[in-house]
Amino acid sequence: MTAPLPTTHRASLAIGDEAAARRVVDALTEVFCEGETAVAAFERPDGRWDVTAHFADPPDQALLRMLVTNAVGETVAEGLSFDTLEAKDWVKASLEDLVPVPAGRFVVHGQHDRARIAPNRLGIEIEAALAFGTGHHGTTRGCLTLLDHVLKTRRPRRLLDLGTGTGVLAIAAAKARHLPVLASDIDPPSVAVARDNARLNGVGNLMQVVRATGFAAPDFASAGPFDLVLANILANPLRQLARPMTQHLAPAGLVILSGLLTHQARAVIAAYRARGLLPVRHLRIEGWSSLLLRSVK
Repeated sequence: MTAPLPTTHRASLAIGDEAAARRVVDALTEVFCEGETAVAAFERPDGRWDVTAHFADPPDQALLRMLVTNAVGETVAEGLSFDTLEAKDWVKASLEDLVPVPAGRFVVHGQHDRARIAPNRLGIEIEAALAFGTGHHGTTRGCLTLLDHVLKTRRPRRLLDLGTGTGVLAIAAAKARHLPVLASDIDPPSVAVARDNARLNGVGNLMQVVRATGFAAPDFASAGPFDLVLANILANPLRQLARPMTQHLAPAGLVILSGLLTHQARAVIAAYRARGLLPVRHLRIEGWSSLLLRSVK
């Protein structure tokens, strides 16, 4: 029997300019952790911005109004609205209309596009699921592009995909070089989805997928130290994970980071620079940054 899909609770706000939208996004992501909410900002054709936050449980509306008021003032905060979305697999519904997405040598696609992938491309088939990472988001494309760049010149032996979502990044690494990869996620459904997608792409024997919060699992110590770490999560968790991530990184190891808005990149780079990692490449796609950093220790 299939478990019922979860209801999603949404907070929405229309804002007049990008700077104000960024302040609201920063205010919400500072308070709510990755597992509690997903916050996003999108520009309208008329130049205004929409900020949305999705919650698994009904949010504290008074707290949200206070955070928005502190960020952009009471007048703007009065426009904050709340609603409950239908219990529907929105990813599955939207994937039906999505086209294959190229990123370097990789092409992320659904089952319906399997026959459209060119022979010289490395296809990654991702089934519709309630997990992040379909390849159509700028952060996933950025990470795949940087991964392709790294694998052209280096052959890392120990890899980690932290916050794997659908498993797309770990699958890409495993398929490109037939490398073993440790993948982790805080979300149990994502762990199950990543395992299923690994088997679907023929790398189930190369991918170990575990549930973990940060680096709080014995699997990291036994699988590391890592030559390459991929983490497509959010800016604040990335900053908080700078110390444990570098502790699990091999000498001259590489890190690919994303899930951060372009204006958040400087703070994330500073957190890792303080731990001995220097930026090598910085991709900007649709307002999102993807970073490649190298350890100099």
